Amino acid sequence: MVNKLEKLNQTALGELLTKLENKLNADLFTYYGEIVNGVEREVKDIIEALANDSNKHRAIYVFLTTPGGSLPPVQRMVDILRHFYDEVNFIVPDYAYSAGTIWCMSGDNIYMNYYSTLGPIDPQVQNKEGNLVAALGYLDKINEFLEKAKKNELTQAEFLILKDFDLAELRSYEQAKELAVDMLKKWLTKYKFKDWTKHSSNGNDVTLAEKEARALEIANKLSDNNEWKSHGRPISIQVLTEELHLKIIDFEKDPELSSIISEYYDSLTEYIRRHNFRIFLQTRLFI
Repeated sequence: MVNKLEKLNQTALGELLTKLENKLNADLFTYYGEIVNGVEREVKDIIEALANDSNKHRAIYVFLTTPGGSLPPVQRMVDILRHFYDEVNFIVPDYAYSAGTIWCMSGDNIYMNYYSTLGPIDPQVQNKEGNLVAALGYLDKINEFLEKAKKNELTQAEFLILKDFDLAELRSYEQAKELAVDMLKKWLTKYKFKDWTKHSSNGNDVTLAEKEARALEIANKLSDNNEWKSHGRPISIQVLTEELHLKIIDFEKDPELSSIISEYYDSLTEYIRRHNFRIFLQTRLFI
């Protein structure tokens, strides 16, 4: 009885995914959960199977919900998707933080609504205890201690923390930030800004240098921990479009699309909750 019910639930979820694919006229890949090292291997197998299907489309939508995670898997998953698809878009029904935000910036288009949020690009790196920690928070605290030291305002407790901090570990945090900025700059310039060819103000051609400068400006803004204060600070579609001047598609303006996304996401999260999945991946061929 349980197996039969489980099969019915999987079938219903698959039907909703197919309904969304039909609406978008594209393949769909759902990623729900933390972005962890090693997950790219499973993603590779799943995307290869989808790309070899006789009903493959030229475009794929990544239906993404993630608190973030590690950057190397993001790099490899972008390479996988771009190898097989001419167009890669992202749908964020809820949230995609940190490494998830960087992943979204590799897309040709990002679909959100008023409730959807991205976040600061604060990559998580593994510390010497083997735990994932937000790199920018550590860098900001160390820089704060160094500034206090210059002013002779460092407490004894802060001095001991600074003295015992592993310089190699600190460098790994700096490198994670640099990598995040470089990835975002590269992908915004190559994919997100590919159709930005004319300046709206004067009609002049947009140069590659101007695209790179705009991408770097956005990357630096999103990696400014003093601006956002928190690794998990929600950044809404309104902030992204009005303050960062990013072009985001509001899927709520298409009532049918919005309804299907909501229906699928509600079923998806309920299915994940019942099974207590840490990471959940789905295509029409895989669940």
